[in-house]
Amino acid sequence: MVRFIYLLTNMKLSKGLRYLECLRWSYTVPILCYIVFFFMIWMLAVPLKPKIKVTTREVKLPPPEDSFEIRIRNSNFNSDRKGEQALLENKNEYLVSVDNEENSNKDKTQILTEVFEKADTDKNGKLDSKELSQWIRTKIVEHISAAVKNNYGLFTLIDVNPRNGVISWKEYHAYFLKKRGFSDKYVENHDEKRHRGLQRALKEQIMKDKASWMEAARSNPESLTLDEFLAFTHPESSAANQLALVDELYDKFDRDGDELLTENEFAILQTEGNGDETLIVRQDENERRAEFRKSIDLNGDGKADRRELLHYVAPQSPRHSEHEAEALLALADNNHDGMLSLDEILAHPDLFLKSKMVDTARSFHDEF
Repeated sequence: MVRFIYLLTNMKLSKGLRYLECLRWSYTVPILCYIVFFFMIWMLAVPLKPKIKVTTREVKLPPPEDSFEIRIRNSNFNSDRKGEQALLENKNEYLVSVDNEENSNKDKTQILTEVFEKADTDKNGKLDSKELSQWIRTKIVEHISAAVKNNYGLFTLIDVNPRNGVISWKEYHAYFLKKRGFSDKYVENHDEKRHRGLQRALKEQIMKDKASWMEAARSNPESLTLDEFLAFTHPESSAANQLALVDELYDKFDRDGDELLTENEFAILQTEGNGDETLIVRQDENERRAEFRKSIDLNGDGKADRRELLHYVAPQSPRHSEHEAEALLALADNNHDGMLSLDEILAHPDLFLKSKMVDTARSFHDEF
């Protein structure tokens, strides 16, 4: 009995000790965690001291030898403006070649208002299709005349090394870089393949010019003659390009190959079907007959020779201004009265500022 009581007492004491031991760890572990946590926060808050002392001083770098700003939006030179210095002036993107240099100081509303007042010949506050097309044709003729007139001056300005009656790509590229602020030393040592040191926008413009150059260079891919240079800077004004357009018309419509385009050949389209089958397309036949009689067959004999087709494709042809006027009316005539008011034009400023009604040169260059 005594032994049993002794064992029972030992068991109670053992349980009590184990309880106390558990109770001790239940308090100790959280306290230790809090201590470690606060110690880590303190360590992170204390800045680390660098072993190496760093000193800074201001260093002034010399300016680069060549600096420039690219703002010309068209791919080629705009020779509509007078004088060499005019080629360097970069206007607002809508004013690259607008009628005169005074427009560079005017806002969109002023420019459009002045053009509207000049085109409104009957002064009734409206532009009908006839007034609009007449004004556009006037601006087209002025642009073409200025392009042809100034082409020779710009050609002789670039043809210097050597002055041999043709412009090489090297001569053009040197002139191109010099007029954008690069020194003679840079131009002389410039790598024409990699174009190191040039901004991306300028590299893209050079690539576009190179592509236009290859299209214009008919006799020698490395140089341009006077007329080829006109085709390069103003493709819409080049006689060679217009002759090529006439050849395309013959290839497309002159089915008997006699170099005389008849009304039926122009109005009724034929395409190849399956095998040897020929499909006749009469869609828009009446409109095409009317266009042939009005714009192509000048002497009314029912046939069009090369001279008549040259007149048809030339940018001075009335059909171009008439089509432009119809397009502007369709896009801006909000009340559908067949005429344009000043308010309707001002409601579409970008449309008209980019059109041949205002900026003829830019409109042509965007087309090509």
